[in-house]
Amino acid sequence: MIHRRNALALLLGAPLLAGCVTAQPRRLEPGPEGEYRLAAGDRLRIIVFGQDDLSNLYTVEPGGTIAMPLIGAVPVAGATTRMVEARVAERLRGGFLRDPQVAVEVDTYRPFFILGEVASPGQFPYVDGLTVQTAVAIAGGFTPRAARTSAEITREVGDAMVTEAVPMTFPVRPGDTIVVAERWL
Repeated sequence: MIHRRNALALLLGAPLLAGCVTAQPRRLEPGPEGEYRLAAGDRLRIIVFGQDDLSNLYTVEPGGTIAMPLIGAVPVAGATTRMVEARVAERLRGGFLRDPQVAVEVDTYRPFFILGEVASPGQFPYVDGLTVQTAVAIAGGFTPRAARTSAEITREVGDAMVTEAVPMTFPVRPGDTIVVAERWL
């Protein structure tokens, strides 16, 4: 038999306990996370067919836009190349071209960063198929004090920054920051 006081405590405390449930922390996925999303530092090759003056290389600025002749700043951060094609075509259609045909591809990905116990920490150009181990090699290899079995990667996942310990074979993506820790033995 439940006493009145205990029943009242259960009724009043249940909503408070419901608020204690927390969401699972986001984790880094080694496989592809869908289509590549653009961010500051990416360089795009935009081709507007039949319009050589508009076809060029455009760098995504820190504010997440590219600046094109005639149409000005176009927001591209977080967009896919297909989305950028549609945005540019729509703006050109708004008074400049009747039926613009636009193609967008990533010419150069934003760099990755590596810190900690590597010979030359810093910023490096991203290359397709990069793993933590190849990133360490690009940075001049391990220092004598480096932990050689895992590293930490910080990556933007959705609208949050996620940091996780990963093995040396883990794939690196553009914009990742890798930290190679010091070993304790």
